[in-house]
Amino acid sequence: MAGQFAIFLVIVTLLCGVIWLLDAKLWAPARNAKALQAQASAGGSLSEDDLATLTEQPVIVETAQSIFPILALITIFRSFLFEPFQIPSGSMMPTMLVGDFILVQKYAYGVHDPVWRKELIATGQPERGDIAVFKYPLDERLDYIKRVVGTPGDRVIYKNKQLFIQASCETSPANCDKLTRIELSKEAEGEFESMGIPLITAKEKLGDVEHNILINPAYPDMAKSFYAQPGTRQGEWIVPEGYYFMMGDNRDNSTDSRYWGFVSEDQMVGKAVFIWMSFVFNDGKISWLPDFIPVDIRFSRLGGVQ
Repeated sequence: MAGQFAIFLVIVTLLCGVIWLLDAKLWAPARNAKALQAQASAGGSLSEDDLATLTEQPVIVETAQSIFPILALITIFRSFLFEPFQIPSGSMMPTMLVGDFILVQKYAYGVHDPVWRKELIATGQPERGDIAVFKYPLDERLDYIKRVVGTPGDRVIYKNKQLFIQASCETSPANCDKLTRIELSKEAEGEFESMGIPLITAKEKLGDVEHNILINPAYPDMAKSFYAQPGTRQGEWIVPEGYYFMMGDNRDNSTDSRYWGFVSEDQMVGKAVFIWMSFVFNDGKISWLPDFIPVDIRFSRLGGVQ
């Protein structure tokens, strides 16, 4: 089911539309008839001001009629086309930074109704390497953003901070008998830090998507905390049909499928495609300024994402 704001927006839009329709079909004709009757009773001597008063729309009708087209456009845009999201955490660094505002393509993984999120038109499915927004499986009131690592039928292994994938025979029949190590090439060290520890920036390629990830060399192996899928070894997962395995690019600072399991097709919201704004928020250096106030804009980050 959609989030509370989406449901609220749909309800308000429908309510405004119903009020406008009732006024057009019932209330406005009744007001006009009343005005004509009053004009006839007065022998045709009613002033234009009196007639205007008798036919005047109630405030609630006037308001509904004014805002309905705007609400309808907003509802259509964010329900079927694009929805804006803000990046709240560093789990997708360096690809996504805290303060990035992104557009998510809602129709990338099918057109869904805005309330129950049932698929109306099939348009595509998540592909390995996509950055996707989805409903957090343990609490669907929350939206998460991660990268698609495993698609249905894939075998995924994460061991000693190294990712291995054996693609499904359905999607990659030529290579489905081969467990592939996802090669990493070191790009930099120290560009990003975590609690004073320099992080390693490495380049990785998933499918056709080449991107950077972060690795904390001081962070311990957390395999004992990984989600244990019945019938597989520790740190190994077989992605069920209709599900996806998601991971953050900030590998040692991301709560993802390694810890809580898979994301179903029904929980997918859309594909992140564009950063339309990127703010730097006050990090406490300006003591009198609240942390949620922007202090700078990262114009260089605006544009498409991968």
